[in-house]
Amino acid sequence: MKKPFRIKPCKHPTYKFVVRDKLAGKWRRKFFTTEREAKTYVALKEVELLNEGRNGVMFSPELRAMAQHGADKLKPFGKNISDAVDFYVRHLEATTRSVPLEDAVRELLKNRSAAGASARYCKDLRLRLTRFCSAFPDRTLADISTAEIDTWLASLNLAPLGRNTYRLRLGTLFAFGMTRRWCTENPVAHTTRAKQTDGDIQILSVAQTAQLLEAASKETLPFWAISAFCGLRRSEIERLDWAQVDFESGLIEVKARHSKTQRRRLVTMQPNLRSWLAPYRAHRGPVCPSNLRLRTEADRERAGLRHNWPTNALRHGYGSFHLAHFKDAAALALQMGNSVDVIFRHYRELVRPKEAARYWQIKPADASLKVVSFSKA
Repeated sequence: MKKPFRIKPCKHPTYKFVVRDKLAGKWRRKFFTTEREAKTYVALKEVELLNEGRNGVMFSPELRAMAQHGADKLKPFGKNISDAVDFYVRHLEATTRSVPLEDAVRELLKNRSAAGASARYCKDLRLRLTRFCSAFPDRTLADISTAEIDTWLASLNLAPLGRNTYRLRLGTLFAFGMTRRWCTENPVAHTTRAKQTDGDIQILSVAQTAQLLEAASKETLPFWAISAFCGLRRSEIERLDWAQVDFESGLIEVKARHSKTQRRRLVTMQPNLRSWLAPYRAHRGPVCPSNLRLRTEADRERAGLRHNWPTNALRHGYGSFHLAHFKDAAALALQMGNSVDVIFRHYRELVRPKEAARYWQIKPADASLKVVSFSKA
């Protein structure tokens, strides 16, 4: 039987002897200045090897079979038993450190609020994540699997956009959990994202837009006019103050903290919008009245537009009529807070130039009748 360690002279300028041995199929070398040092090293290694062999003999047959079985299962993945143990220990440590879902959500909301997230975003985050928590009571963050999340998302029976929004919020929760070491991975990253397709944009006609403005109450008229002729998002108008409506420069300021994109922008007031808003020039405070949803529903009812109301009808109408009339996609993208690609994909050639020209001529017959003093409760 070959000896595991071999001592040989060498021609190294400093060392005179080298000990060679093979570990896991690879040769190793260690150099010594004297033969005595080399023999001492070999003797110690032989004792160490003998002890390791004795320890191996002391393994129970069950333990040896378990080790071999584990090694065989890991081999196709290029991993060994040590890799598996390290991975599972990390999982157990995370499970031990993990917190209940409700606690994780509570900490996430505190973190986002402290970081300056809007109240609207925090409310949406809370509502969606609370619904998720109710589906998994008494569970910790590290205890939730990808398969469970996928199954839950499918059970919501939502349109692709709605499902993907829930998926996005869950991803935020688990990513936050990883920063707190409450879980070792984000299981949402491996869930299925619902396929979204761009549906046909639906807008109000010129006649319907004029009809809506005519039916609007004095309190809600600024909301409808700014929606139709400035294209601001509903949430942006709800946060708008009259101080941000500059009649001198003809610009409306959308503050970064009120914008969906978190970027400040200035939107040009077209001449017809200035006519609609002229009676409100001396107003101060919020642009929108209290109970806006109920008030706007009443307006739509009077205008005969209560049912089949297109999503984002006036914002999409603004984009469509603006592009058809002014033919400047880059400028429109800046006004709407979108990319040029989005502008072309959604609004190009949706309406005819002749109709667009009529749209920008929608003006109040008697704007002085459309004004009333009000404050937001």
